[in-house]
Amino acid sequence: MQTTIDKESPANIVIICSTVDMAGQNIKGHLLKLRDWGQLDVPSSLVEDVSEVYESGNFRIVEVKEHHIYQDGIDRKLKEAGLPCDFIIFASKHRSADGRRLLTSHFTGNPGSADFGGNPGELAMTAPFALRSILFSMSEKADEIGFDVSMESTHHGPSDLSVPSVYAEIGSSESEWVNTDAGAIVARAILGVRQDVCPVVLGFGGGHYAARQTNLIFGSDVTFGHNFPDYQIQHVDEELFRQAVEKSGADLVYCDRKSMSSKDRKKISDLADASGLELLRESDIMEMKGLNLNDFRIFLDKVREQDPSGRVKFSEGIRKRLNEERSDELGRDDVSVTTVNLDPQLIKLTKSVDLAALKEVLQSSDMVYFELGDATVSNVFFTFWKQDAESFLTFMLNECIKILKERYDTEYIFDENVLCITDDRFNPDLARKMGVLPGPMFGKLAGGEPVTVDGRTIEPGMVRERVKKSFVLNNAIF
Repeated sequence: MQTTIDKESPANIVIICSTVDMAGQNIKGHLLKLRDWGQLDVPSSLVEDVSEVYESGNFRIVEVKEHHIYQDGIDRKLKEAGLPCDFIIFASKHRSADGRRLLTSHFTGNPGSADFGGNPGELAMTAPFALRSILFSMSEKADEIGFDVSMESTHHGPSDLSVPSVYAEIGSSESEWVNTDAGAIVARAILGVRQDVCPVVLGFGGGHYAARQTNLIFGSDVTFGHNFPDYQIQHVDEELFRQAVEKSGADLVYCDRKSMSSKDRKKISDLADASGLELLRESDIMEMKGLNLNDFRIFLDKVREQDPSGRVKFSEGIRKRLNEERSDELGRDDVSVTTVNLDPQLIKLTKSVDLAALKEVLQSSDMVYFELGDATVSNVFFTFWKQDAESFLTFMLNECIKILKERYDTEYIFDENVLCITDDRFNPDLARKMGVLPGPMFGKLAGGEPVTVDGRTIEPGMVRERVKKSFVLNNAIF
């Protein structure tokens, strides 16, 4: 079970620094300046491992003598020495050959071999809320000193920890590790760590720096647990996937589809299905912003019943309603959903006239709708409120007729529920009879331009005909 920091009852947070880590020492120096700390005696059982211990409120700084990536079991050692911890933040350097000025945060574990601490095939327990908090805090000031901010994928040790942990790092070379501004930014991010309850995503694909996943953290309401780049997916089997879900407290799964092979995408999709977790696209995660996860899931499932590849869309009206009446608080589920089927011919005609206008109308409604694979919209809509569904039918009929009138002569016969469409369109047979040959001249006439044949001008109106269609609207609410 995921351990979290309770905002009302502060946890014992231990900050691990190492005497052999220049960035960690930089961060430690700023930590000591930002709060009043009392130095504690190092317990005798820790003298060989620990050089200094400081305490301030619910925070402790523990400086270890060996590199922190080799601190498996440090939480248990601290507890036995009378220094219990509920959560660990490792203050560290990040090394990169490209020399990027970078502030990072990540979780630890070894999907494959254990070349830098920890155990092979073992993942540490994550603190997804802290990752998000630290990244956001870093990003507030990083630009001012010329640093980028990024989440990293899961790597190195320690992996054998019984409490959640996260790394906060300065990268990528010695000049950055001792940068005082960078040290101050990371120290403030550590001391300001807070819990924002939001969906936790298990990530797959992309590079080590997980660019798309980082953008999702900054652009949506989710955070990430363990993340596996392309080169580590070979190690992800059923057991490692299960371990990642449990140690991340994952609610959802995300794949950076553009970076992954179709084989790897199917592999992760199958593992997600077997675990009962939704595999979401980037657009789905962005659409979820501002919504309760339970509400989102209910309507996403309804959309996927209609079209497995459909992209769920929430109008501004229903977003407001859902924030006022959350389904998890009222006991709503998929059975509570009212479905509206608008006549498919009506929607098809309206899309053909002005798809952008139709989408704008739907955004101003009080319904959930969805986009099809061709980026058009379906004729099926959803809500929790039946009265909204009934109002929606009238609203959409009126709005669709307004759009249709841009192109057609349109009449709606209310008593018969019949829509009449009159189309004034190009007739190729009439054009042929007037000596116009198929080809470019057909295109000009169809587009409203006159053409000349054997010295005679053929006006567009001379080769057009009026065609009237009538159909009974087949709308339904259920």
